[in-house]
Amino acid sequence: MVKMNLGGRIALVAGASRGVGRGVALGLGEAGAVVYVAGRTRAPEEASEGLPGTIEETARMIDDLGGRGLAVQCDFRDDAAVHSLFDRVSAEQGGLDLLVNCVWGGYEGMVEADGRYTWEAPFWEQPMWRWDAMFEAGLRAAYSAGRLAARLMTARRSGLIVNMSYWAARKYMGNTAYGVSKAATDRLTSDMASEIRPYGVAVVSLYPGLVRTERVMRAVEFGAPLDLDQSESPQFIGRAVAALAADPRIMERTGRFLVAAELAVEYDFTDVDGNRPRALSLESA
Repeated sequence: MVKMNLGGRIALVAGASRGVGRGVALGLGEAGAVVYVAGRTRAPEEASEGLPGTIEETARMIDDLGGRGLAVQCDFRDDAAVHSLFDRVSAEQGGLDLLVNCVWGGYEGMVEADGRYTWEAPFWEQPMWRWDAMFEAGLRAAYSAGRLAARLMTARRSGLIVNMSYWAARKYMGNTAYGVSKAATDRLTSDMASEIRPYGVAVVSLYPGLVRTERVMRAVEFGAPLDLDQSESPQFIGRAVAALAADPRIMERTGRFLVAAELAVEYDFTDVDGNRPRALSLESA
């Protein structure tokens, strides 16, 4: 596996208590980056739906991998808290090299209080809170963090912003609100990239495959028919981000959507188990 070296780079991962966000933080940590681990969950009792994972745990895991983890509690729906986070990064580090937006909402409560499974219900039967969660907790968070990161990056005329997206942006995958929000994420990426390109800052969308997050593994435990044969660990996504951050030609990719498993072939890295998952396509997703 190619060794990515991000020693001296300053990264901020939004939504890093668990899931893909934690995996991204760990992938950057093993590459030697200083990683601000930002999220809401500082203690286990604060976790969404009782899922394991806290920002403090993620930061300790980064330290164990050879990077430096700094846990910062932040609710990305709170503008004052987000400003405070970026002010801290600027004061402590003098700038920012990498922002990864992994905050998302709308996955919670797929089974309603009355026992109905509503995730794949038609849009006219969907609860409005799910739309609001995806756009408020997810898309708005990426926009809010992105604009503050851009102010730091344009001052130094370098940097990378990664917005986590998915194939639902390009094909129907069972939930209208999800597809619209991911398509909006990709449009956010392309428009951000157009405006910030002259300052030497790149913006990309990154598509994972089926990731073995805490939520996915709980679903499998309860009988969800998910085939994990070609699934990816969260840290695999982090290795994809680390490879992009280490690429001196990253500006050639700005504004594009990229597939983590395709990057593994191009940059010659594997998952934590030594395997290289097969990349999804528009047809197979």
